[in-house]
Amino acid sequence: MIWFTICLMSVIVFVSRYLFLAPKLPLKLNAEAQKILSYSSPAVLTAIWAPIVLLHDDKLDISISNPYLIAAVIAALVAWKTRNVLITVVLGTVIFFSLMAFFGE
Repeated sequence: MIWFTICLMSVIVFVSRYLFLAPKLPLKLNAEAQKILSYSSPAVLTAIWAPIVLLHDDKLDISISNPYLIAAVIAALVAWKTRNVLITVVLGTVIFFSLMAFFGE
């Protein structure tokens, strides 16, 4: 049953993306709809990273000993300064694993 669910979700995601990306389909969004949809990616990404970075043991953890938070802040600064995804991912990952080893988690 789980495979059916995964396949069905994959089909739904593919079809919803294909409708807007296929150049031969006459489906076009007006400027207002495009503006509204431009906020969906940052909202979804925030919903993914915020609990991982800020919550530990179901409690808010914004301490200096939180390796997730430190690595996320450094990665955000690197992304802001370099605007290079590869450098950001590599440096953020190295810093995160170094902090995990340092804090013994």
